[in-house]
Amino acid sequence: MNIAIILVIIIGLLALVGTVFLGGKGDHNYDNATKGNISRLSWIYIILGIAVVIAFAVYLF
Repeated sequence: MNIAIILVIIIGLLALVGTVFLGGKGDHNYDNATKGNISRLSWIYIILGIAVVIAFAVYLF
């Protein structure tokens, strides 16, 4: 079970890093909107990470 939790955390972090790196590329006019999009996506990943940890805790107990 510990391996599954570690894998979920690693995959989530890799997805977050990939999103941030890909979000920085694009049109110059889109750069202003990208900062807002990246911060919204980052919050989604943070909330999702917390939800996953809570779900695992509920599942285990």
